[in-house]
Amino acid sequence: MTNTLTAVFEKVPEGYIGYVEELPGANAQGETLEEVRESLKEATELVLEANRQLMEEEISGKDFIKEPFGTIST
Repeated sequence: MTNTLTAVFEKVPEGYIGYVEELPGANAQGETLEEVRESLKEATELVLEANRQLMEEEISGKDFIKEPFGTIST
C-alpha cells in the first residue's frame, strides 16, 4: 500500500511557504520553491519521528502489537 502526501506551496512576498496537507505541523518557508521543497521534506521527517517518540512513551509498559502498516511517499 502506498499513500502519497500532498505538498501545498503558496507564493508570499518573502518567497514561499509550504505545508503537507495530510500532516499537521509539517510546514516550511523559504526564498525559493526548491528551498521550501527541501525544508518541507525535512519537516515531514521530523514530525513523523516526533510522533513515533510520543507514541513509544505512551505505550511503554503496555501489552501491544506493532507491525508495518504501509508506505508513505514523501
